Amino acid sequence: MIKAGFKLRRHCVAFVGSVALSMSMLMPTAQAADGDVTEYKLNNGLRIVVKEDHRSPTVAHMVWYKAGSIDEYNGTTGVAHVLEHMMFKGTKNLKVGEFSQTVAALGGRDNAFTSRDYTAYFQQLQAKDLGKVMALEADRMANLVLSESEFKKEIQVVMEERRYRTDDQAQGKLYEAFMATAFQANPTRYPVIGWMSDLQAMTYKDARKWYDTWYAPQNAVLVVVGDVQPAQVKTMAEKTYGKVKPKQLEERKPQEEPKQEGIRRVQVKAPAENPYLIMGFKVPKLNDVLKDRDAYSLAVLSAVLDGYSGARLNRELVQNQKVALQAGASYDMTGRGPSLFYLDGAPAAGQTVENLEQALLAQVKKVADEGVSEAELARVKAQLIASQVYKRDSVYGQAVEIGQNVTIGFEVGDIDRMIEQIKTVTPQEVQYAAQKFFDPDQLTVGALYPLPIDPNKKNAPPKGLSH
Repeated sequence: MIKAGFKLRRHCVAFVGSVALSMSMLMPTAQAADGDVTEYKLNNGLRIVVKEDHRSPTVAHMVWYKAGSIDEYNGTTGVAHVLEHMMFKGTKNLKVGEFSQTVAALGGRDNAFTSRDYTAYFQQLQAKDLGKVMALEADRMANLVLSESEFKKEIQVVMEERRYRTDDQAQGKLYEAFMATAFQANPTRYPVIGWMSDLQAMTYKDARKWYDTWYAPQNAVLVVVGDVQPAQVKTMAEKTYGKVKPKQLEERKPQEEPKQEGIRRVQVKAPAENPYLIMGFKVPKLNDVLKDRDAYSLAVLSAVLDGYSGARLNRELVQNQKVALQAGASYDMTGRGPSLFYLDGAPAAGQTVENLEQALLAQVKKVADEGVSEAELARVKAQLIASQVYKRDSVYGQAVEIGQNVTIGFEVGDIDRMIEQIKTVTPQEVQYAAQKFFDPDQLTVGALYPLPIDPNKKNAPPKGLSH
């Protein structure tokens, strides 16, 4: 499963996977999960984070590897995602498919996902069966069988997945071309699913090398959230994951992006119903939770523009000016790689992507020139906070939130510190962000020009696609 793909039509992306809320403080009527968090570290380096949530007798069990497409190199792009598929193909102790069959027999569900920053595997099931899935996951951390025959079958599934999600999707093709234009050296430019030519040339040996390089206990984080006692989780982890031997991790070489020195543009022509526009400014990301005020200001600016249905872009460009069928803004302040502040949208009938580009920029300039009022800022923050409430409504959501932040380098306590910082952002800081970070020399623009759609072409999910 690919995560963090083309999902610009999302609100408050600054918080996706980034910030959880002190809901008991901010939303006293919400069903907050405010259980204690306990951390351990095994002798082999595996970090364990346990959060108690006793509202139901269930548990979310996740293993996060700090290994995503940002760790890949040209020639083997997509290997992180391919290995994710191969992790379900059996171990020295399990037959092909037996892992998921065992979880299903326990009444649970399992899956995995790969992003630029990490690869994660999870199971949700009754808490009483936690020890069983810990044994399964620890087994494939150490004993994966990567056969050439299974690889040859699975790589065909992955290539079909690429055709389905990218090659046959106009906006997917545009996003891929856009990222490869915005970044020249940093692996952020690679599609998580990989270039097709790299997939075609990939062998099981490439997947094996990736597994041997990155799938080590000291490069992983185990997150358990649910109806559990931390000490019991620790004991079970010692009996299962504790048997996995650490490996010598490969040194990560810096792949720094050179400074952009002028606007970049890319066009894609593909079958589609409507034109589409995507714009991205290179902006700072969050490194120091207590000091990097610009990241919080940009997060709030994103919400001012597109944080709720009545926000500026929808109200002005879609409803009032009728320049756009849809218009959005997003910014993810966390991540291992460089960050972009996105503006995107589809022009309305009779409008062009060029018209929409100017209209989107005008909305940012309006904030830069006129600022935002205290009342608007309060409304935006309330929406940001409300958008987070439901995350803690499930043990899975809580586990994802913890896993994402810890894997990319933040501490569990930073999650609440981030929201505290967001609450202190001022109108002056939002205006300053709009004035400072929207330099045209740091802008990349991607435009989709539609071609006729073949009415006979079908685009069904490929058979065998489950991960």
